[in-house]
Amino acid sequence: MRLVPSDEEKMLRESVAQIAQSFGHSYFMQQVREGGSATELWNALGEQGFLGVCLPKEYGGGGQSLWTLMIVAEELAAAGCPMVPLVFSQAICGQLIAKYGTTEQKDAWLEGIVTGAQRFSFAITEPDAGSNSHNISTAAEKVGDQWVLRGTKTFISGVESADQIVVVARTGRRPDGRGLLSLFVVDPNAEGLTRQHVPTAVEVPDQQWMLFFDGVTVGADRLIGKEHEGLRAVFDGLNPERILGAIQTIGIGRYALDKAVRYAQERNVWGVPIGAHQAVAHPLAKAKIELEAAKLFVQKACMMYDVGDPGVGEVANMAKFAAAEAGVNCLDHAIQVHGGNGVALEYGLTDMYWLARMIKFAPVSHEMVLNYVAEHTLGLPRSY
Repeated sequence: MRLVPSDEEKMLRESVAQIAQSFGHSYFMQQVREGGSATELWNALGEQGFLGVCLPKEYGGGGQSLWTLMIVAEELAAAGCPMVPLVFSQAICGQLIAKYGTTEQKDAWLEGIVTGAQRFSFAITEPDAGSNSHNISTAAEKVGDQWVLRGTKTFISGVESADQIVVVARTGRRPDGRGLLSLFVVDPNAEGLTRQHVPTAVEVPDQQWMLFFDGVTVGADRLIGKEHEGLRAVFDGLNPERILGAIQTIGIGRYALDKAVRYAQERNVWGVPIGAHQAVAHPLAKAKIELEAAKLFVQKACMMYDVGDPGVGEVANMAKFAAAEAGVNCLDHAIQVHGGNGVALEYGLTDMYWLARMIKFAPVSHEMVLNYVAEHTLGLPRSY
């Protein structure tokens, strides 16, 4: 784990930051208000090769590690443009197809994911399954050489701009009753698939949807990996999801602290900048320390993923926990420093709050992370 960034990493950060800042938070929020998908920013990143930095070179990608995509995600968020599709399109679906897809599947989709010409969505969450992936009820039944999907998914991101959806479905049961899972690539316009918008307080261009699969038919060529072995692949995708969600929250924390520090230097009351007062300065300094510590944790998780360390799941969960706490704390202190201006939309703080806050319960809740650490790290009895 290299703590001193290479020249290449510095150049990558500078290049992504330059693009993100040329659009800025105002553009990002305009996309939210107007129902856009931040397509111009997405295309600009794709044209420069930043969407495919961690995908295979033979499909136009950079062939680099997940850490390079982390840099891209962090710098975008730090500029006030947290691009959530990087999580489910690049980090989850792109990695799944690159690792488990057939040659034909890779040829069909990876180049598009690399350039950004194709966006993917990822559908695992269900109304009744919660954090228990073994309890997924959306089922895929094999009929001849095809699969027929029936069930419901909820809180599925970015379906409105997705070209394909990777769906996690139950294809059988183990003797203990737990589901055997498989992964399928489904066309969002497939017959029998309908969707319902789920309004949320999270202010990002990508909307949330409930999906209804009523006899959706997909060919055998749409199965990613082996039948019944999707759970392993799912967790290979969920670890990057946790890591990317964490680094985006770190980026939001940087964004908030930067605004808070500038305001504390410029805002003058009683003859001195408010940043000269310890009651203002110390909470920001403490938030900075916590943010940097959390970032190191996230970096460790990412490096473990990149080298294939089997313990990455544990560390990815811990890193997500730490990043969510630190990022939300930075944002909260930034709002506090601004006083009444903190809730004025022109200052661009409160409109970032719910995305950062969401990382405390998604893609896995703080409580489930603590359950995992208590049982698997500390050796305490299972509590759920």
